Amino acid sequence: MSTTRPQPAGDRGPEPEGTPATAGPGCAAAGGASTPEPEPEGGSGAMGTAAESAASAAVGAARQPGRPMRQVRRLRLVGASGAVPRARDFTRRALQDWGWLPAATADQRAAAEDVLLVVSELVTNACLHANGPEELRVGATSKVLRLEIVDLGSGSPSPRTPHRAGRPGGHGMFIVQRLCLDWGVVRNPEGPGKTVWAELAAPH
Repeated sequence: MSTTRPQPAGDRGPEPEGTPATAGPGCAAAGGASTPEPEPEGGSGAMGTAAESAASAAVGAARQPGRPMRQVRRLRLVGASGAVPRARDFTRRALQDWGWLPAATADQRAAAEDVLLVVSELVTNACLHANGPEELRVGATSKVLRLEIVDLGSGSPSPRTPHRAGRPGGHGMFIVQRLCLDWGVVRNPEGPGKTVWAELAAPH
């Protein structure tokens, strides 16, 4: 993981002790890497109507100074059913539009699989510890893909250190830490909530 951060990572402390692992709306089926979500079949069935998909996926300029995203797509997840498979399907569509999928090489296939796994873990973490995700943002440059999950939680995700595979909890963020170039947390300066972001390298 790099030591140079594109923006302040914020607090990385553990979730507050005693914080109930209450899944938010649409998160009841959320699971980590050990219990992968079923992949949605087709297009409109998993994402709703074509109009809904178009409204959800807005393309705009990234807000991050110093590393402008070439394109950004957003998916509202408030009250959405099946947040994890919905987020994965939305991200997969973006990867297809940006040429990561269908994968032409093993490197490209592995990069796409890493992105989808990180999306699953970040959304699952928001479901378990932040009453559900508010929004998913997927942005890309020629070299980096950036994922952002917005939620209203007060705690901060943290990989369990030292990591032990047999212990419950902390595995999702350990996976994120291992797969990503960098990740962090940015607090909402105007109220409750935060954005958990992660960046992965584009395939060669």
